[in-house]
Amino acid sequence: MNIVEAENRACPCPRLRKLFRLQWEETQRAYVLLYPEGLVKLNPSAGEILARCDGTRELDEIITELEALFNVSDLAVDVYRFIDHARQRGWLE
Repeated sequence: MNIVEAENRACPCPRLRKLFRLQWEETQRAYVLLYPEGLVKLNPSAGEILARCDGTRELDEIITELEALFNVSDLAVDVYRFIDHARQRGWLE
């Protein structure tokens, strides 16, 4: 287990911070992360990951759901990296 995996396992049920709101924007055909100073347009995989970060799912459950959604396997490393990035940006608790 590397340091990113270890940090993510320490907080297994990621949740968006209250400052942020995730929503689907039909006009942009993408998820956006809204906050008081603006917004971040997310790529499809980032949007799907954050849509599952509601504090009720463990990271392993999120990974399983995403692997089924995209019909792929071995997404764990990519998801761990994105979750770490989102935490560094302050998007997740």
